[in-house]
Amino acid sequence: MGVEVVTFGCRLNAFEAEVIRREAEGAGLSDTIVINSCAVTNEAVAQARQSIRKLKRERPGSRIVVTGCAAQTQSDMFAGMAEVDRVVGNDDKMHARAWRDTRAAFDVGSSDKIAVSDIMAVKAMAPHLIDGFASGLPRVFVQVQNGCDHRCTFCIIPFGRGNSRSVPMGAVVEQVRGLVERGHAEIVLTGVDLTSYGADLPGAPKLGMLTKQILRHVPELKRLRISSIDSIEADSDLLDAIADDARLMPHLHLSLQSGDDMILKRMKRRHSRRDAIAFCEQVRRMRPDIALGADIIAGFPTETEEMFARSRDLVEECGLTFLHVFPYSPRPGTPAARMPQVAGAVIKDRAKRLRAAGEAALRRRLQVEVGATRAVLIESDCQGRTEHYLPVAVAGARVGSVVPLRIGGEDGERLTV
Repeated sequence: MGVEVVTFGCRLNAFEAEVIRREAEGAGLSDTIVINSCAVTNEAVAQARQSIRKLKRERPGSRIVVTGCAAQTQSDMFAGMAEVDRVVGNDDKMHARAWRDTRAAFDVGSSDKIAVSDIMAVKAMAPHLIDGFASGLPRVFVQVQNGCDHRCTFCIIPFGRGNSRSVPMGAVVEQVRGLVERGHAEIVLTGVDLTSYGADLPGAPKLGMLTKQILRHVPELKRLRISSIDSIEADSDLLDAIADDARLMPHLHLSLQSGDDMILKRMKRRHSRRDAIAFCEQVRRMRPDIALGADIIAGFPTETEEMFARSRDLVEECGLTFLHVFPYSPRPGTPAARMPQVAGAVIKDRAKRLRAAGEAALRRRLQVEVGATRAVLIESDCQGRTEHYLPVAVAGARVGSVVPLRIGGEDGERLTV
């Protein structure tokens, strides 16, 4: 057996998993399981620990290496697990030398488990050109940014990924061109704080300029999609591209987190409730059919029922279609963990109600789509997605193709043809 990567957490890990597999196998590792962990919530860390124990029971002869955000922030905890053979840092995992060192440590039977460098010392981001994605995969991710310069009071991620750093535009364009030549129909630009892209590069290009450069210089690209953005940082070039280029998909996922101004201040966010609503209205004027999603946290410290109601009402006021609900989870060392906490049962109830609001919003959008003809990217032999990222039940189309389909109905969760 070679190297298996088990990934938790954000979409960025889908890209990084390919780099990890390539570099670990290139270093000569075999019969090795790499856990690419997430630190966003306590539940994510617990899931990684449970997975480690389960995998060791099932495959006792395999070595287990833990990396990712949780490995960076809680390396001692993972190293203390008997099932774990090595803990590799979150930036280290992207470099061949870390996996060569891991192989060497295994060969000599070293008892030193931790290979985690100072993430805050990382100042630049090298492009990782991936040729390991299977040809014809319908959608692939391209990492253009990593880390975050902001310090939201609930978030541990800057300490797991370091400060913001960007891949130069030319390298991104070349990677996109190469992936398109391999037959990938849709490219997704991804990062930790995507709208901070370019601040560390010469000339400080923004995400909008990068988007326009990709669309201009890779004309054969069928679909370009942008992952989660901070709406307050969206630049004019990005808005122009949303309005003017049909190849940029009409779907944005927004990092909103709350609909209450006091909670937003306590989160140390950079936008207000009014800002969020105004942005959604602006992009809908530019692209009337756009589908919007958002991250919202339920039960942030000090959140009252009235504050929560303003978050729930944001679903309708912003016209959201997709909702990613996070029950608040205190992360050790963050300012929010020291604030007065909301009772766990209340958090759970509010998250449930938020999810119900999100499910109702998705059903409303599905109903609106009936009768329309959409360009559907075929993801599998039974499902595709429209330009708006809406799931469609399909049959008989070639995986990786983009086909026009008339939407005949919906089943509450997916569109049907």
